[in-house]
Amino acid sequence: MPQNDFYTKVRAGLAALLQQWRSQGQADADQLALILAETARVAKLGTPETTPSGEELARWSEDSAGTMPLWAPRTAVFLLNQMPARPAPQSEAEACAWAYCWLKNRAFDSREQARDALPEHLKAPLEKALDAAWRDQQGLRLV
Repeated sequence: MPQNDFYTKVRAGLAALLQQWRSQGQADADQLALILAETARVAKLGTPETTPSGEELARWSEDSAGTMPLWAPRTAVFLLNQMPARPAPQSEAEACAWAYCWLKNRAFDSREQARDALPEHLKAPLEKALDAAWRDQQGLRLV
């Protein structure tokens, strides 16, 4: 997967991560937005200046250009990885975004360490995307 293509897929897949969070979450839109923002703050995945509304979260989950704040999809990955329903990416773009956020959320010394730390049900679906994300990060393009 060429690097430019990878980053384009990441940007397109970020909204899908938020759609997953909205579909898997067990609360109304405003509560899901609050949980996302508070988790970002507590888990140190970002520092939202304000808590988004449910409407704003809905707009972000339709944003195929991926212009929402990065703390939102990073936090969605953090929360989705802990769900007992074991959600997984539904597209190649979402897998790229998931792998990108996975590497942004934690520091890993190697690609193997990053893969081994994934929940078991995500290892196969994220294998190619994680390889591309790791190459991208090593090229200092992962921002």
